[in-house]
Amino acid sequence: MKMLIQNGLIVNSDSTIRADVLVENGKITAVGSGLDAAGAEIVDASGKYVLPGAIDSHTHLEMPFNGTVSADSYFAGTRAAACGGVTTVFDFAIQRKGMGIREIAQERDALCRPQACVDYAFHVALTDLTDDVLTEFQDAVEYGLMSYKLFMVYKKDGLMMSDADIYKALLRSRETGALISVHAENPDIIDLNIENFLKNGQTSAWYHYLSRPEFVEAEADKRAIHWAKSTGAPLYIVHLANADGMKAVEEAVTEGYTIYAETCPQYLHFTCDVYKREDGRNFVCSPPMKGQASQDALWEGIKKGFITTVATDHCPFTTKQKDWGKDDFTKIPNGCMGIENLYPYMLSEANKGRLTFNRAVQLCSKNPADIFGCTEKGAVLPGKDADIVLYDPAIDFTITNENMHSDCDYTIWEGVRLKGYVTRTYSRGRLVFQDGTFCGEAGWGKFLKRAGRSAESKA
Repeated sequence: MKMLIQNGLIVNSDSTIRADVLVENGKITAVGSGLDAAGAEIVDASGKYVLPGAIDSHTHLEMPFNGTVSADSYFAGTRAAACGGVTTVFDFAIQRKGMGIREIAQERDALCRPQACVDYAFHVALTDLTDDVLTEFQDAVEYGLMSYKLFMVYKKDGLMMSDADIYKALLRSRETGALISVHAENPDIIDLNIENFLKNGQTSAWYHYLSRPEFVEAEADKRAIHWAKSTGAPLYIVHLANADGMKAVEEAVTEGYTIYAETCPQYLHFTCDVYKREDGRNFVCSPPMKGQASQDALWEGIKKGFITTVATDHCPFTTKQKDWGKDDFTKIPNGCMGIENLYPYMLSEANKGRLTFNRAVQLCSKNPADIFGCTEKGAVLPGKDADIVLYDPAIDFTITNENMHSDCDYTIWEGVRLKGYVTRTYSRGRLVFQDGTFCGEAGWGKFLKRAGRSAESKA
């Protein structure tokens, strides 16, 4: 298959040029003018931006949690991704006791492979850090599994890792080229807050936020950063949502340490006030949305370069599932949707002048590709996969659940107005979304085996 995208404005993380893009057999083979169009399908991108596909490096599809399973299957989740310009999705393979790293990833792959509409990869969430698992780090990295998540919370759910285990994992990651990420919150303070609220009959969604206020996350961020600094290992903090944690990241990076900070669109757009709404339970996620000062700090972190990536933590639950906690916030399944909103939201903010389009591409495509070893993703350049998005900056788009492509029956983004929108998505040269319509298929996506970091590299 040969395709020539003409007359568009190509936006990469470090450049903006008017040029054509030649695609052959799923790869970008040339970028420039006067390219050979013989036998090619011609795509006129006049008035459009030509962007690399986004990488959502944080999703939870078909995830068992709180006695249920998240609402989007691998098919529905990757379909929604394609319709929002996301061409690579990272999901979490959560280890069960006694299982190895490759074993749990391969089990998850068997579920995902026949359903995936775009390319995908896995982070392995470690919950049982035995000596055998630590030994397996090297083989797993060579297999293409180089990123591991450790929870500092969810003690009662059996997911939490001890401080010592996280420290051991950081030491081993430095030796093997793996990358450790953490969900940073203080579980003991959360549990104490919850106990007190329930005793006092304070059970609405607002108390979900009050049980996990800013300092509960910030304290854990700072602990994890101290461990990374002492081991010389890089650290990736997922879904950063608070001002003090942002400050700690900035200080560590300024000192020369490799600390990556990810935030999410919901933290950039909503504040904790959503938990006072009648539908506040729909916004329950962990960490929760925080106050205006924290949101301002995150945007400042984006402006100054200390936020490294934006991803979604996509983990939707239906209205019926969320209603389990209508009278008790502790029973609300934690998670919100966003996989289809990631790129359109960040590009809309760029279109409004809040950041540059180059920075939006860097946060949503180039940086996650580089950090997580997706060597063929992240840019519209020769040799890269033809993961390409056409974006029309002139479209006025209002998000409604009816025009989304998730299996969830509502969206927290209902009524949000965007300036500009994705009009086409190509996955390895194949058209998977066009003008509001999904046109991909289950099973098209392929598993990405990713390159590890350089072992023994100091932060």
